Amino acid sequence: MKITVASTLLLACLSVSFASQASGKLLGTPGVSQVEGSAGGGLVPWAQLAGYATEDEWAISGFCTKADVDDFSLNVCGAQANFFDRLELSYAEQDFKVNPLNTELSQSITGAKVRLYGDLVYSQWPQLTFGVQYKKLDTPAVANALGAADTSGYDYYLSASKLHLGAAFGYNLLWNATARSTSANEMGLLGFGSANHDRSVQLELSSAVLLNQHLAVGVEYRQKPDNLDLQESNWRDVFVAWFPNKHVSVTAAYIDLGAIAALPKQTGWYLSVTGYF
Repeated sequence: MKITVASTLLLACLSVSFASQASGKLLGTPGVSQVEGSAGGGLVPWAQLAGYATEDEWAISGFCTKADVDDFSLNVCGAQANFFDRLELSYAEQDFKVNPLNTELSQSITGAKVRLYGDLVYSQWPQLTFGVQYKKLDTPAVANALGAADTSGYDYYLSASKLHLGAAFGYNLLWNATARSTSANEMGLLGFGSANHDRSVQLELSSAVLLNQHLAVGVEYRQKPDNLDLQESNWRDVFVAWFPNKHVSVTAAYIDLGAIAALPKQTGWYLSVTGYF
């Protein structure tokens, strides 16, 4: 399976992270790893760049994620590089199992994110980044049968994030808002666009409270287009992220993905591990 390429990268990052590491940022401030490869929450890319690199450092991180809902499961592994807290490059491989059809869909996602302004903690206004994700579907048969117009496409997004120290009854409060221009059907796993629909702008929101230095709880919400007229639903989750140190993070979540390919009530769980170098 293609997913083994990225999982090898994760193991390499975990094995070297205990030897050397960019560590200039506060613990937990990079967020975790998003299912499309960038730094952020699980469902939504945030304005933060991956890893703990500051303006005179670089960092590498790797992750693997598993999500299971009633009729589907998703496995993702990938890697990220942060160059001087200005540029993030990422790569992820997704394998999506469709249990009712006993088949798997896969796609690769190559991403880049540029910090345009600010700092998550220290600037007066939110940190602002612009990102792009190129998605290539490697299993086009199902997407073509459902009427998708393309089997590859670009997502463009603008994210704003801010950490407010002591703002939530003495606890640190983080929020993120992302506007995404996309034609992806179910994140791209069912192709891109259709005969009657193309690109649209979707809103994605996240918020988290840091209960202490190592633990955060939060929620996410992600709008999605319905290009194929399959009642494609918006996504939401409730997550817990644990940062035992600057070498690793672990995220668990309850996810509600609504209807996928007209199959309703797709709820379940999500688990992700990221290693930092």
